[in-house]
Amino acid sequence: MHYVLVSSCLLGNPVRYDGRSVQQGDAVLDRWLQEGRVVAVCPEVAGGMPIPRPPAEIEPAKDAAAVLAGRARVVAVTGDDVTQPFVRGAHEALAAAQARGIRIAVLKEGSPSCGSGYVYDGHFAGRRQPGVGVTAELLRRAGLHVFSERQWGEAAACLAALEAGDAD
Repeated sequence: MHYVLVSSCLLGNPVRYDGRSVQQGDAVLDRWLQEGRVVAVCPEVAGGMPIPRPPAEIEPAKDAAAVLAGRARVVAVTGDDVTQPFVRGAHEALAAAQARGIRIAVLKEGSPSCGSGYVYDGHFAGRRQPGVGVTAELLRRAGLHVFSERQWGEAAACLAALEAGDAD
């Protein structure tokens, strides 16, 4: 059986920066939970960030690849550099995935850790830009298929394809 890494906040756990969750009600997730496939992860908490915590964004005109390469920072709205907990949490999420042979992740869109299609632009003005979070970048580099909470169907199709490939 293949396991799936899922952002803890999507499971109803109050781990987001604002101390809330964004629990999802999706048939795919419900089935995976019943099957015992879901491995919860909150990279920011795993990296040592408190709950609640100030919002953070990747600095303007930079991306997650630059953060992982040490050429960019993740900065809290307070101005504090929170790069290290974000990078440490990304590596914790990757370690959790590798420990269970996980090849699929469904992560919270827009997060500076978990975003897979967009992140915020670093100005704390609510402006989105195409890009990925630090954890999503690290997981993709390691070969995982990363989806957002708006892509349960695509994630399920990917899982089915992986499992069909295992049967060959």
